[in-house]
Amino acid sequence: MVNDRQSLDLTTFARPSGGAAVEWRISDRPVPYPDSLAAMDARVAAIAAREAAELVWLLEHPPLYTSGTSGKADDLLDPRFPTFQSGRGGQVTYHGPGQRVAYVMLDLKRRRPDVRAYVASLEEWIIRTLAAFNVRGERREDRVGVWVKRPDKGPGHEDKIAAIGVRLRRWVSFHGIAINVEPELAHFQAIVPCGVVDPRYGVTSLVDLGLPVTMADVDVALRQAFTEVFGDTAAHLPEATV
Repeated sequence: MVNDRQSLDLTTFARPSGGAAVEWRISDRPVPYPDSLAAMDARVAAIAAREAAELVWLLEHPPLYTSGTSGKADDLLDPRFPTFQSGRGGQVTYHGPGQRVAYVMLDLKRRRPDVRAYVASLEEWIIRTLAAFNVRGERREDRVGVWVKRPDKGPGHEDKIAAIGVRLRRWVSFHGIAINVEPELAHFQAIVPCGVVDPRYGVTSLVDLGLPVTMADVDVALRQAFTEVFGDTAAHLPEATV
């Protein structure tokens, strides 16, 4: 059976002709989750009003759990950190140091007003980023996110290496993706990550796969892959602005 998300034309999310390059921000310290929500809300409103450029914001959070619009209380098995209702799509996940979170604020009304195709484009962005480290990330029709096969753990075993959760307001996207670089994987054991209960499916990271990759390495790969899928980016923004 053909994976419909794989067959989508991802090039339709390229930057609109004549549009400004996407701004790029990297926070050098953990950002409290409520602060990130407030900053995204403000920036999304400005983008929708054509008062600000599109933005990709790379950051880490202090240890916490977030629950999306499909989240269930039963997915919080033994939460040891604060839990936040995020408003994004998806279920429960963990964020913390060693995980690269990318909040993506794009004007889909100008690019392509198609949520399903946008999620596929985010998957493609992650897959191309992982390929820079010779990791084969794969999408699954029945499981959002990006997965890697782990035959070393048993037949049919796969681990999730990146999560996706998005929200739209006036066709401007926010929230985004999270790639596990070197987080504490034990913290995922306190939840049912993204509602996946099958024991054949776990969670991994680049370092867990034996790759001595730094966050800076991942940021370079993310930016290169982003330009391939979504178009050019501009210089870093000052830390004080979003």
